[in-house]
Amino acid sequence: MNDLTNNFGKLYHPVKALIIYERRDNNYQNAPYVESYDMDDRGCPINGHPLSIKEANGFAKALIVTEKKQRNFLNPKGVLSPDIVFLKTGNDGFAIWRTPTKRVKLLFTESLGIPSGEAAVPALLWKAEKNSLSVFAIQDDKVTEQTVLFNAPFFNVYADGKVCMGNVPVKIPNDCHLEMFIDLWQGYFFNSFFSHLFGEHLPVKGNIVQLWQNLMNNDNPFPIETLIPNNITINKLLQ
Repeated sequence: MNDLTNNFGKLYHPVKALIIYERRDNNYQNAPYVESYDMDDRGCPINGHPLSIKEANGFAKALIVTEKKQRNFLNPKGVLSPDIVFLKTGNDGFAIWRTPTKRVKLLFTESLGIPSGEAAVPALLWKAEKNSLSVFAIQDDKVTEQTVLFNAPFFNVYADGKVCMGNVPVKIPNDCHLEMFIDLWQGYFFNSFFSHLFGEHLPVKGNIVQLWQNLMNNDNPFPIETLIPNNITINKLLQ
């Protein structure tokens, strides 16, 4: 059997266990007793003893640091860019931002018959949380509630705009600031290989393979007339 543990990302080892006891009688309902255990090399609890003040302070400090990192998630380092459409900071935060029409590096799997390289892409609207990314195409220079969203003209994107990251190791720090967050997600997206479509979803009008074959490694602008409107609205993205 192959050892797959190295593929799981960071591996955490148990070092301490707490057991909380509480009296059952009516006179001591709110008088818990906490016992602390060290862990041996096999992950089994040993050396049970009452939780000390020093240990409790150590746990409290660790929790405070963790909560502070979560509170700082997506805080901007400076003045917000005008391309930021919406921002919710904190542990459950997310960001929505716009990128203009530009040339970017695109990677395709060999089986598609599309050469990797640089090509023009349309203006895009991105929504990202810590563990998920959605992408749409847009035509407006300024995003409003009336902005029409179009299917992102790429492989690996579902009909609802969510991106399949495949085996890309997405690692967003708990205290990641907004600017790094945007750079990381755009890097993950454009540095992964486009490889497949999903079901009957058509990202563009016509043949998407031929579209990118005609766009790669030349100065051709992206043909916005090939974009297909998506039923998702800006207001839905804000939820």
